[in-house]
Amino acid sequence: MKNKLLPMKQNKLVENLTFENTDYTGKIISKNEFYRCHFYRCNFSDCNLTHNTFIDCSFADCNLSMLKLTGSSLKNVTFKGCKLIGVDFSECNDFLFKVDFENCILDYSYYLKKKMAKTSFKGCSIKEANFTDSDLTQAVFSQCDLSDTVFERTNLSGADFSSSYNFVIDPEANRIKNARFSQHGLSGLLQKYGIIIE
Repeated sequence: MKNKLLPMKQNKLVENLTFENTDYTGKIISKNEFYRCHFYRCNFSDCNLTHNTFIDCSFADCNLSMLKLTGSSLKNVTFKGCKLIGVDFSECNDFLFKVDFENCILDYSYYLKKKMAKTSFKGCSIKEANFTDSDLTQAVFSQCDLSDTVFERTNLSGADFSSSYNFVIDPEANRIKNARFSQHGLSGLLQKYGIIIE
């Protein structure tokens, strides 16, 4: 079932609806629960989505730049082809937090202290993002551009960076046991030592 308007009132349960081609720029939509809802080509830029709950939802080809998610719960939420510039995921509720990204722009996004084990990032631009103190155990970064992204005290155990590029990760400041890197990514691990790799 399709529905073009999100509820502007609070405390609504919204189930199994599809929202398409709608502009919510700057709107305030809070304290609702969305279950198995799908959002296509919607504009949520600078939207206030605080204290909502999203369960088994998907966003495709949406603009969510500068979206505010304070206190919101993202439980098994997927983003495909979305623009999420400047989104602070560290403000989301930690309980059952689970997200995956495919072909998204995640530049300037924040994930401070987030538990994101096994999170999948496929074909994403993740420039100047910040994963300080986050748990990315067994996360997969597939074909991602990680230019100037910060990894500090980050648990990267078992994470896969083998096809990603432009990252700089300090092995002494992060946990990288069993993480996967390709030969072309070695320079990103050794940059602090000033070693020339040919």
